[in-house]
Amino acid sequence: MISKYLSKIINILREYYRHFKEPSVTEISRKYNKPFFVLISCVLSLRTKDQVTTLASKRLFNLASSPEDILRISTGRLEKIIYPVGFYRVKARNIKLISKDIIERFNGEVPDNLEDLLSLSGVGRKTANLVLTLGFNKLGICVDTHVHRISNRLGFVKTKNPLETEMSLRRKLPKKFWIEYNDLLVAFGQNICKPVSPLCGACKISLYCPKIGVNKHR
Repeated sequence: MISKYLSKIINILREYYRHFKEPSVTEISRKYNKPFFVLISCVLSLRTKDQVTTLASKRLFNLASSPEDILRISTGRLEKIIYPVGFYRVKARNIKLISKDIIERFNGEVPDNLEDLLSLSGVGRKTANLVLTLGFNKLGICVDTHVHRISNRLGFVKTKNPLETEMSLRRKLPKKFWIEYNDLLVAFGQNICKPVSPLCGACKISLYCPKIGVNKHR
């Protein structure tokens, strides 16, 4: 049923998106328009609130605009720059390793394919897909907790984890929606379709949504 109304749902999500603050990595991608910045801000964003990610990214990018710049910063100083992002010590080490790999293995350029991106330290499928879509405007489906949760709530997929969700969406979601899907659902998930007690009473998608797994809503 949900597939029948998918285009309507996407249009409603687009309208909502116009009134919400865009996700932090998307904001960074628009401001700096460079794959390297998208990649590093993605790494910083993991298990970190958007506002913290945005501020940490801007602090770092005011001091470093390339992998070479990153390697000139000591690990200890890098930790202080990106603090208080979650797991800032691990992320500082990963950012240094990523920068080293980009220089030594990829001629100073962020790779533009999933396999090479996944070979970088600390880069998983969520980050790799987001770099492809936001950094290179290439097809990819980034699945974070919002995309996984909402896609299942809508009954569009029936999956147990983000990887299964990504594979299912690759089969079912028309490619014309791939690049924007993450942004739309992240903003929607942060503001309306929340993890606990979503705002179904005020949701324009409620008419089409079976609310799978929702035990309490407002």
